Amino acid sequence: MFCQFEIMTVKELIEEAFGGIFEKDLLAEITEVVKITDFEENDILIDFGQYIKTMPLLISGAIRIMREDFDEGELLLYFLEKGDTCAMTMACCIGDKKSEIRAIAENKGLVAMVPVAKMEEWMGKYKTWRSFVFQSYNNRFNELLWAIDNIAFMKMNERLENYLDETSKVNRSRIIYKTHQEIAGALNSSRVVISRLLKALENEGKIRLNRNNIELLN
Repeated sequence: MFCQFEIMTVKELIEEAFGGIFEKDLLAEITEVVKITDFEENDILIDFGQYIKTMPLLISGAIRIMREDFDEGELLLYFLEKGDTCAMTMACCIGDKKSEIRAIAENKGLVAMVPVAKMEEWMGKYKTWRSFVFQSYNNRFNELLWAIDNIAFMKMNERLENYLDETSKVNRSRIIYKTHQEIAGALNSSRVVISRLLKALENEGKIRLNRNNIELLN
């Protein structure tokens, strides 16, 4: 485990991330039943076809949620950040279905895994938990609509700029450590197309292409 987990107790981690969302009794129950797991950049936390028995509550870091297409490519759906959970994961847990998404760590962080039995129990027991679950579904639904609009109505250069902006926000940095191939995979495009569009953005003064990273300039 890295230093954040070493210097804070499970109770402190849960309260710091979710203290403004859940009441004290629920926070106490979460502390008792969750398993805290750390992850590093690019770790696969959930994979396609996997049965999911626990629901993630993100304590720190960021996770990107990917969808597999019919040609066995991948497409970025949305990012999860501190205080978030994944609605698609919840649906798989409750329905005992195989995962249709892949969750990949965008950067290092911590996640609390809630047993599926507790998810259902808390729905009837805690108002804040119900609100959290419903709000999570609503947020992820809106993000999925945005992803559909992104694909259907935006040109690839616009999608690329959005991707760079979102990646910058979740990493809290104007420097993006992604290869052209990784970006192409997230946008379900080709490396050649992405390299050409990145060069065009550099010529417009919007980014700077460095050897190992991309720097956003405005």
